[in-house]
Amino acid sequence: MKKQLITLALASAICGNIQAQHKCTNPNHAHGYPIDQVPFTSVKVTDKFWGQRLEASRQTTIPLAFSKCEETGRYENFIKAANPSESYEVGGLSFDDTDVYKTIEGASYLLQTYPDKKLEKYIDSVLVIVAAAQEPDGYLFTSRTMNPKHPHAWAGSKRWEKVEDLSHEFYNLGHMVEGAIAHYQATGKRNFLDIAIKYADCVVREIGDGPGQTAVVPGHQIAEMALAKLYLVTGEKKYLDQAKFFLDKRGYTTRTDEYSQAHKPVIEQDEAVGHAVRAAYMYAGMADVAALTDDKSYVEAIDRIWDNIVSKKLYITGGIGATNHGEAFGKNYQLPNMSAYCETCAAIGNVYVNHRLFLLHGQSKYYDVLERTLYNGLISGVSLDGGGFFYPNPLESMGQHQRQPWFGCACCPSNIARFIPSLPGYVYAVKNNDVYVNLFMSNTADLKVNGKNVSLKQTTSYPLNGDVQIEVTRAASQPMNLRVRVPGWVQNEVVPSDLYSYTDGKRLSYTVKVNGSEALGEVKDGYFTINRKWKKGDKVEVHFDMEPRTVKAHPKVEADMGRISVERGPVVYCAEWPDNNFDVLSVFMNREPKFEVVNKPELLYGLNQLKTEAQTLGYDDKGRLTTTDVTLTMIPYYAWAHRGSGNMAVWLPIEVRASRPATPPTLASSSTIEASHKAGSLNSICDGLIPKDERDTSVPYYHWWPKQGTTEWISYEFPEATSVSRSVVYWYDDGPWGGCRVPKAWKIYYKDNSGEWKPVPNDSGYGVKKGFANEVFFDTVKTKAVKLEVQLPDDNAAGVFEWEIK
Repeated sequence: MKKQLITLALASAICGNIQAQHKCTNPNHAHGYPIDQVPFTSVKVTDKFWGQRLEASRQTTIPLAFSKCEETGRYENFIKAANPSESYEVGGLSFDDTDVYKTIEGASYLLQTYPDKKLEKYIDSVLVIVAAAQEPDGYLFTSRTMNPKHPHAWAGSKRWEKVEDLSHEFYNLGHMVEGAIAHYQATGKRNFLDIAIKYADCVVREIGDGPGQTAVVPGHQIAEMALAKLYLVTGEKKYLDQAKFFLDKRGYTTRTDEYSQAHKPVIEQDEAVGHAVRAAYMYAGMADVAALTDDKSYVEAIDRIWDNIVSKKLYITGGIGATNHGEAFGKNYQLPNMSAYCETCAAIGNVYVNHRLFLLHGQSKYYDVLERTLYNGLISGVSLDGGGFFYPNPLESMGQHQRQPWFGCACCPSNIARFIPSLPGYVYAVKNNDVYVNLFMSNTADLKVNGKNVSLKQTTSYPLNGDVQIEVTRAASQPMNLRVRVPGWVQNEVVPSDLYSYTDGKRLSYTVKVNGSEALGEVKDGYFTINRKWKKGDKVEVHFDMEPRTVKAHPKVEADMGRISVERGPVVYCAEWPDNNFDVLSVFMNREPKFEVVNKPELLYGLNQLKTEAQTLGYDDKGRLTTTDVTLTMIPYYAWAHRGSGNMAVWLPIEVRASRPATPPTLASSSTIEASHKAGSLNSICDGLIPKDERDTSVPYYHWWPKQGTTEWISYEFPEATSVSRSVVYWYDDGPWGGCRVPKAWKIYYKDNSGEWKPVPNDSGYGVKKGFANEVFFDTVKTKAVKLEVQLPDDNAAGVFEWEIK
């Protein structure tokens, strides 16, 4: 592991080892979930599909995340906090510490699959400087501690002052605890766990309704679920009580807005609202409290919210969070495609929620949602090689979306770094003599069933096909119920609601055999259950029919009206430009499409393509509609955007009202575009897509954020001198939440024969109406270039949907 900043010698000089101050109890001594998760330490993944992802995490994602922590000063922050000074300028983000904690968490999970003494030693060296930054009473927040008199601008003048707003002190605690527990479970070492316990104890002492305490709740949730987990690891009920206090108190403090899910008490909530990541983390914490306290009001509340998500706010990819306005859930059935936010962190949060609800209720429908999210909207957030990341995961693109190697706000890359290696912990679960097989991937697992040792070996090529073999490699001398999840997609259910439904009339089936003979069993709660006294060498063979299926959305989902999506097994497909020599956004699907499955082991680490006959729509030189027969090729959604920028779509037109014929080139689209602020979205200003009204932000746009109060510009350079006399601009304005507004003023200039920019003569006036055509007429000029000059508002940026010149 490359080390640029931290060395063992430096770390040792800063601080010695932390001595254990608490004794961890057996988690079974604490009241846990009705169903027990089989921990990641008991499952070794040997799968080709997921093995490639885990190897990419080991070889690329985790080393990249650690190197970014070094390069961007994350480690330096801890060193400064260990030696505070008024001379330090506190920059970055107030939650930068969490990138260190999350990366350690992911690396700890990896140590189970790939033991690595060098990596373990590196983690220990980092933890020494983390420990050195901790204040004597346990408080650990480098954004304050490194310069207490002049802390981070978001930190407030004293502890907890801005924790409900921007300080993220409890958010840092949550990720610290999550990482510390993973590290303790993977290595048996307490050096990180003791740091986390010390900070948690600080919070327990100082936060509450008691004398001398401060009654505040997290601005950004995660501490709730982390503290519940810390209770399970230590047996200390005070941590569960603190988690419940944070939830019980929400809506009763100074923060009472929907954005932070504080608009009403949590047990009264029935709709997923606000910032999607914060919401998902809170809902996971609610599920924890519901299960660990037997509080029925929490059970009922989280069930209502889950039902709202899966019936009205879930993308076909399992993504959540419809809008970039507040990175938030939209209204019911508001599920735009090109402007879909679907933050990678929100997908991870969706997995957390559904996993906990399964452990609470034992029904397969939660894993149906989890699996859909996992194979689509979550892993799309990281490139196949582990080195590129999406923040949002849209379902349609015109090339403006590309994965990035890192972000200034690095929550998604570091979250991916911790989640992918944790996957082994989601495969199995146990309750009494029931063993749940929830995910299908090749692995070996050692389980405790009613106190007896049982070992399983799973072999499969899922999701390429639906064949799964489960072998008992170690048996207990007692009967055992093997409960194999029968996915909803096999049972003709896209999701556990009417939000999506299949349109092709197919009825898939499945078979289960034990030692070559048909298994006797029943399906209960979505699981095929086989009860027998197992012996070593017993083999269960499961076959799920896996065929391409077409899906439609609920008629209230306006963005998907007249369209279908295509999936096979748990994998959602998309049409992308590299596989098709035509514009995939102009494709028109046949009414009853037939698909050919083509295995491509050499493409993008191996995948199945789907091919089908279709048409493209366009216009001839007289403006008449034309059709062209084509063969459409589709790939798994998770694999898109690996081969350059271009068009992509998940939802494809099957009705004329949803079609988008390819338009002939315009003067604008034929021009060379330059701008004062270069961005990948610049080409969207001449893509022919315009908003339907002032509220529509679903079509692509270009913006000057974060600039404010400046004069900016865009120019078109024509292929040849052209006479022009009018222009139309559609302004992008994402108020009240976003940072763009219509401009203060704007003008059109043309380039004269001497190359000078001149205002167009006799203009008819420059409008600034939001979401509609702002048209300006002027005397005809013949020119090779025109420029749109924009004066930004004093306190906001501005943006453009479309700029036409005629």
